[in-house]
Amino acid sequence: MTMTDEEKIRLWVETWRRAGPALERIRAEELRVWRYDPVIVDALFEIGCRFAVPRTTSGLVEQQRLFRKLIL
Repeated sequence: MTMTDEEKIRLWVETWRRAGPALERIRAEELRVWRYDPVIVDALFEIGCRFAVPRTTSGLVEQQRLFRKLIL
């Protein structure tokens, strides 16, 4: 027996509904035990400053253009 698209979506939603709290607990624990290491943070900041390309837009216009292509 194969599942309909609606059944697959319902299963996907239910799976994430149950997984969400567990993933949130993991995230909270990782943030709780994380220790600030200025050497690492400074190095990451330096990489970002060195290779960052300033954005001229938020990307919303491009997103809307892509959505429009999907609809038409």
